[in-house]
Amino acid sequence: MRVPRKSPHIHVRGFNRKIPALFCALALLVGFLPAAHAERIKDLAQVGGVRGNALVGYGLVVGLDNSGDRTSQAPFTVQSLKNMLGELGVNVPANVNPQLKNVAAVAIHAELPPFAKPGQTIDITVSSIGNAVSLRGGSLLMAPLKGADGQVYAIAQGNLVVGGFGAQGKDGSRVSVNIPSVGRVPNGATVERAVPSALDGGGDITLNLHRNDFTTVSRMVDALNNAFGAGAARAVDGVTVSVAAPADPGARIGFLARVENLELTPGSAPAKVIVNARTGTVVIGSQVRVMPAAVAHGALTVTIAESVDVSQPNAFGGGQTVVAPSSTVSTSQEGSRMFKFEGGTTLDEIVRAVNEVGAAPGDLIAILEALRQAGALRAELEVI
Repeated sequence: MRVPRKSPHIHVRGFNRKIPALFCALALLVGFLPAAHAERIKDLAQVGGVRGNALVGYGLVVGLDNSGDRTSQAPFTVQSLKNMLGELGVNVPANVNPQLKNVAAVAIHAELPPFAKPGQTIDITVSSIGNAVSLRGGSLLMAPLKGADGQVYAIAQGNLVVGGFGAQGKDGSRVSVNIPSVGRVPNGATVERAVPSALDGGGDITLNLHRNDFTTVSRMVDALNNAFGAGAARAVDGVTVSVAAPADPGARIGFLARVENLELTPGSAPAKVIVNARTGTVVIGSQVRVMPAAVAHGALTVTIAESVDVSQPNAFGGGQTVVAPSSTVSTSQEGSRMFKFEGGTTLDEIVRAVNEVGAAPGDLIAILEALRQAGALRAELEVI
């Protein structure tokens, strides 16, 4: 005797997922930005040598509510605590290993801003490097912050501000909101050493564009020469412009103030299509063009029906009841529509044509890739 028991159908839909109106994949369209306009040099470039410096350190966070490192699995926490107590005149026997739950070993990192002077304060980020559950309520003890050259540039200490929250039950279940093992200390480090300024020496000042562009470099040179006289600026390469500046430090500051507020029209961005295959996001630049092409993209639907068949023997047969799963897989191809791109199609026309056929992000990625292979896409296709 066979008793079929049907379970709900499972539908796996592939390319026919429709997104109404302007699909979310084109939520950030570069092409919808207004036409290029004048921008300040300070928004297009930075002064060479004027940058921040990364600092890193190691320390201990104390005062935790039983959420610190389990010292059996993080022996360096006990070692660090013994070393600190020894420097403070407290001798801990070598054969004694305190089982602490209110101390956590942490890594500290910060950025030393340009022109930071001794006595100023900077924000720091504190992250657990052991097995501490949460740093909430803890206090960071004094810890040095070093630069890439191994020199101490700041001293960190203070009470942590932790945005995350975690709770754990006796049975091992745990809930966590955000990341409770990372915290910040606003103004938590005091600068102890200044980095030599790149503006103290004489000579030319270099301006480095945020993005390589020969057109923008050429226009920047013209703007500087118009403002300060012929020969005041020269292009070094597609990123760098060298500007003759006064030797006096005070005069150089005023000179740079004038330079960074000069306006020019940057070069237009290259024709490029950016595709994020993981999220389905597609960003199309305003310079993208499509040559004459006709595109047809089908829609595939896969339907999987799951059922369970029960085989039950007769009462005196001596057999066993058997449950056997059964699957039925079917596919269907919906009718697709063909659309045509005229020569020199603009971004607005591309979006309109794709929206008319209701293409989803996955469809659009496939269409753009096919257009590129056909030589009809006048743009660089970059997959991230």
